[in-house]
Amino acid sequence: MDSLYGTSLSLLTDLYELTMAYGYWKAGRGEQEAVFNLFFRKPPFKGGYALACGLEPALEFLQTLRFTDDDLAYLAELKGSDDQPLFEVAFLDYLRDMRFSCDVDAIPEGTVVFGNEPLVRIQGPILQAQIIETALLTILNFQTLIATKAARVCQSAQGEPVLEFGLRRAQGIDGGISASRAAYIGGCAATSNVLAGKRYGIPVKGTHAHSWVMSFDSEAEAFAAYARALPNNCIFLVDTYNTLEGVQHAIEAGKRLREAGHEMNGIRLDSGDLAYLSIEARRMLDEAGFPKASIVASNDLDEYLIRSLKDQDAAITVWGVGTNLVTAYDQPALGGVYKLAALRRNDGTWEPKIKLSEQTIKVNNPGRQQVRRYRNDRGFAADMIYDLDAPPAADQAPVIIDPNDITRRKRLSPETPSEELLVPVMRAGKLVYPLPSLSDVRQRAHQQLASLHPTIKRFENPHLYPVGLEEAYYQRKLDLILKMKAINT
Repeated sequence: MDSLYGTSLSLLTDLYELTMAYGYWKAGRGEQEAVFNLFFRKPPFKGGYALACGLEPALEFLQTLRFTDDDLAYLAELKGSDDQPLFEVAFLDYLRDMRFSCDVDAIPEGTVVFGNEPLVRIQGPILQAQIIETALLTILNFQTLIATKAARVCQSAQGEPVLEFGLRRAQGIDGGISASRAAYIGGCAATSNVLAGKRYGIPVKGTHAHSWVMSFDSEAEAFAAYARALPNNCIFLVDTYNTLEGVQHAIEAGKRLREAGHEMNGIRLDSGDLAYLSIEARRMLDEAGFPKASIVASNDLDEYLIRSLKDQDAAITVWGVGTNLVTAYDQPALGGVYKLAALRRNDGTWEPKIKLSEQTIKVNNPGRQQVRRYRNDRGFAADMIYDLDAPPAADQAPVIIDPNDITRRKRLSPETPSEELLVPVMRAGKLVYPLPSLSDVRQRAHQQLASLHPTIKRFENPHLYPVGLEEAYYQRKLDLILKMKAINT
């Protein structure tokens, strides 16, 4: 990340993270060990799942976390309401010497995840764990959101390639770079974003715009010139003036390409009735001897429009998706949160912490959590969230309870195959996790989605995948809620 931005990112945070850090330091509590969990409450897009993404850049951020002299000089200039410095010099000196030393456990990128499951668990000095909150959220929230959107779009394309075309509509430079990475993990075959291609090794695809055609006296002349310049990259954009006439001009250019020993790759449709035009274009291309020429469609596509076009038997074989993908247009934020879950007591034991709310869904799960995923011969069966400090007995059949609905329970067999989802990625601030390649992460996402029942992946009213708290853990949470209500009322 530093190589992209060329500067320290330690100030990539909200001010209140720093004021709380200062408060911990002033109270002599900066080194008290704490546990924070990063999670979301509901899957995005009214869907049934999300696809975890953004861990590698988050780890890069943590590995390079340093407060430079320039950072500290800026913080020294900040003033309180009395026009006096907000932070004292000794605290800034503390930040100068601070190095990230927390333990980090996380669910690997490309894993299917659900509401209330910790994607990342941070354990270490409370001051450090607090400071990193905003950066972790902005990295993981956005990339998880876009990877999930890409998975949905690719699901609608039914195995046909989806090209991510969103850089020009992305939310700034980082929005474009991060979206290209996440979209590739989510299943997109390539991107138009050349910088993302360079940085991440993502295949890049692209052809020409309407401006190329408009710069010539005629569309036919424009296609001919483009074919001479790039005979090995000829997908012609055919809707600058009249789409079906444009298809004919592309065919003529394709014939000249073939005579010169090259082959036309296809055409692109960017407006109009994409179903009708693609069917007619396919007929024209086939009759002209170009049955292998692709028909690429763009024009504000999303998973719903692609599904509709497929239902209409559109002859589109490649899908270029931009704005609606890289901005997650119908839900532009995931809503992930980062909550304190436990504090280390003086005797070394852990004190679970809980936030209460009038809304049940906003009451966080306390303690040091792990997620155990159970499988059956059809794929994923259920997820159990449990307390690491009081795990379920190995020989007992655990019961899981939905934290938002006590009537939703499921008993699991101890013989059912399972895996622990949160794995160690950093210990004492040092990386202990072999970072997979982007292609391996993408393959993991593909395999994870294949293990998810189709009813959970449907867009409307998806089946609710069983995720719950282990029964004894659920009861301890209820007891803690009652205790904290009694203390604070």
